[in-house]
Amino acid sequence: MKESPFKGKRGMSRVVNALGYSLDGLGAGWRNEAAFRQVSMLAVAGIVAAFVLPLPAWARAVVVGSHVLTVIVELLNSAIEAAVDHTSLEKHHLAKRAKDLGSAAQLVCLGNLALMWALALFGR
Repeated sequence: MKESPFKGKRGMSRVVNALGYSLDGLGAGWRNEAAFRQVSMLAVAGIVAAFVLPLPAWARAVVVGSHVLTVIVELLNSAIEAAVDHTSLEKHHLAKRAKDLGSAAQLVCLGNLALMWALALFGR
C-alpha cells in the first residue's frame, strides 16, 4: 500500500502543515456547518458567562472544559457526516448508523454540558 506523500514531512514543516490543516478544518466547519457555528457561539457565550459569574475555580474549569468538548465532538460529528456523504449519498443503514452515532455523541455531550452547568450553579 502506498503511503500518503504528506506523511514524510518531519520537524517544524510537519508542525506548520498540521497547523494549516487544522485551521482549514476550523474554517470549513464555520463556513459549512450550521451546527458547528451554533455550538461555537454557545461555547463563547458559556465561557464568558463562566468568567463573569462568581463561580469557584473548579466550576469554571469544568464548564469551560465541557464547552470545549462540545466543540470537539461537533467537529468529529461533522467529519463523520462529510466522510459518509463523500462515500455515497444513497440511503444505507450503515451510513444512517454512522451519522446517528455521531449525533448521539453530541447529544450526550450537550447533556453533560447542561449537567456541569447545573452542578456549577447549584452544587455548592
